[in-house]
Amino acid sequence: MAPAPDLNGRTALVTGSATRVGRELLLRLADCGADVVVHYRESEAEAATTATEARDRGVDATTVQGDITRPAEVDAMFEAVERELGHVDVLVNNVGNFDARHWEAIEWDAWRSVVESSFYGTVLCSRRVLDGMRDQGWGRIVNIGFADSDRMHAPPVNFPYFVAKTGVLMFTRMLAGDTQDDGITVNAVSPFAVENTVSDVSGFPRGRAASFDDVAAPMLFFLSESAAYISGENVAVDGGRLSES
Repeated sequence: MAPAPDLNGRTALVTGSATRVGRELLLRLADCGADVVVHYRESEAEAATTATEARDRGVDATTVQGDITRPAEVDAMFEAVERELGHVDVLVNNVGNFDARHWEAIEWDAWRSVVESSFYGTVLCSRRVLDGMRDQGWGRIVNIGFADSDRMHAPPVNFPYFVAKTGVLMFTRMLAGDTQDDGITVNAVSPFAVENTVSDVSGFPRGRAASFDDVAAPMLFFLSESAAYISGENVAVDGGRLSES
């Protein structure tokens, strides 16, 4: 793991952090001293459990519910956080639905859900935290992408997910340029598959999916002062898979 950044006195929100990858990333931020916000849409019980685990690390933790594809709910979420913990210093945009079917078989509502959760949710949450970050001259945004988004990979299966994650990478680069004078950095971490995958990993590089620590390491680096001059970058966490193609 990379050297842990000092996040004491900072507030961090990870979208979709009640379970799975989001939960693991949030707990690592708590390990670095950040007060944390566990965001969920439906997993209320799991969010409460994750918040308790964060508090056991000696930080403040709260939960917040909301659909990040709806602007009014995003505003309400962050208003609740600001009342309890103050403005958000660190935002990790983790939420991203997927639908592993051929694009012609995906119903329109499911298509919209994939694109809106990954791309629109990232844009809405990022836009909402910018004023607070600019006011204090410091902020960190890390977007969770997908390892193939850098090369415009476009398979017919799960196609809306690839579209959304390519949009996330483009947004990362645009926002990095737009905030370059504000003390804010915006970067992306893009795994191929993580250890909670249900896929057969026998053909994966190194014979395994990425571990939670593999994904957390570049995130923590981007949050550190060592990366204060790095913005608009994307780290693919794929074991070298892209070098094969």
